[in-house]
Amino acid sequence: MRQKVSGISAAGGEILIREAADADKDFIVDLMDQALAPYYGGDHRAHAQRIFSTHLSGGIDEIGYFSFEQKMYVAIVDGTRAGMIHIVGKRQGTFKISPIIVSPEFRGTRGLGTTLLRFAEEHAKRKKARQIYCTVAKENHGALEFFLRHGYVIAGTSDSHYKVGITEAMLYKHFLSNREYESFDRLNISVIPCSPEHESKVRQLLLEQLPRDFLGIGNKWVDALFEGYRRLDSRDVNLKYKIIYVAVDRDSQILGVAGATPKKGEPIKIMPFLALSLPAFVALLSDVPYELRPHGRKLYIHITPSAEETMVLQQRGWHLDAALPSAYHVEKVTQQWSLDLLGENVMRIMRVKQHFLDLIRSGKKTLEVRVGYSSIRTIRAGDSIRLMSRDQSEIIEVRDVREYSSFREMLAQEDATKIAPELAPGEVLSLLKRIYPQDRESLGVIVLDIAVD
Repeated sequence: MRQKVSGISAAGGEILIREAADADKDFIVDLMDQALAPYYGGDHRAHAQRIFSTHLSGGIDEIGYFSFEQKMYVAIVDGTRAGMIHIVGKRQGTFKISPIIVSPEFRGTRGLGTTLLRFAEEHAKRKKARQIYCTVAKENHGALEFFLRHGYVIAGTSDSHYKVGITEAMLYKHFLSNREYESFDRLNISVIPCSPEHESKVRQLLLEQLPRDFLGIGNKWVDALFEGYRRLDSRDVNLKYKIIYVAVDRDSQILGVAGATPKKGEPIKIMPFLALSLPAFVALLSDVPYELRPHGRKLYIHITPSAEETMVLQQRGWHLDAALPSAYHVEKVTQQWSLDLLGENVMRIMRVKQHFLDLIRSGKKTLEVRVGYSSIRTIRAGDSIRLMSRDQSEIIEVRDVREYSSFREMLAQEDATKIAPELAPGEVLSLLKRIYPQDRESLGVIVLDIAVD
């Protein structure tokens, strides 16, 4: 199979990606041996010859089982072999990249690595894969940064895994369907400090849901939580003061709650952390860390996450510290995850729908409208903010911040096509009112003039 793939090149050359052929054997073997030897032990020439032969024989590994196909492709630039990629389809509905290599003379000049990677991802999607993954030596800084830049998430690391002294990182990228994005984007959720009117609903939620994973939860435990929250102004860790946030929808229904207890030494324990849906889980996990930065240097959380929640934790830079069998519940393995609040991951995050994130990336949407929650009012011109959808992000710079008393006043002054480019001004007003009810509009309307950083 020969497939032309458009690529941008400083030299203007066309990139051709085709299946590897007999004549490519020496190129493949030499390239793999040179690229892998510094980071992996073993006989790389023998390994390259084996997977090359498997590809030529139809892509079926006769001595393995879990793969249903193994395909190898070569990138050609101006008639010269410039790189290769080997992709393996797994029976579990995933694909593995093993490996992707660009020849040294073509690295960093033509976007060839990106073209090969996109080729592999599109191949996997055509085969209905739900995920694509790979492993990379952490010491191979260029390769690791390449995958992270293209949306891959580190699932974990293993010291001296393939070679003594070399740490192997496991990375993956999950493919979401348009339906999954639309389902995730359906709700509008705000994360705000818990107020007295929330307490009865928070109590009910905690007593109904938390005992499934944590024994010993009762009214007295909830009483202690709220009593600690009333000691918030003390800022005295010896008094075990609490900080509580809730995730609420447009109708002020409680969809999740996060309670924080700053500890001596400046870590902060998150307990409880409870969400009724994945969007609520994402909302809390995105918004709460930045808000807690004044109270400590590190967050840690005890949780029994689902597969989707685990992906959200990893995407947002949390690290799995420990697995605790029967720690809080005899039938559960509780996990401890942590996040360094001093690290680069704890930039202010603002959640946006995938459609709007795409418009911001294109430069068509340059105004972001929010209401005047206390957290929004701290944003200043010059700030950098990470905008995130379910699993994608973009860093933007705030060029200006403007405030209005209502949506109507704001739309009389601002260009509605920069807020929602595909809608008429009247439709923009209707959209904003669907997102924010009158009581939240009355907090004030904040317009952020933004640009991709």
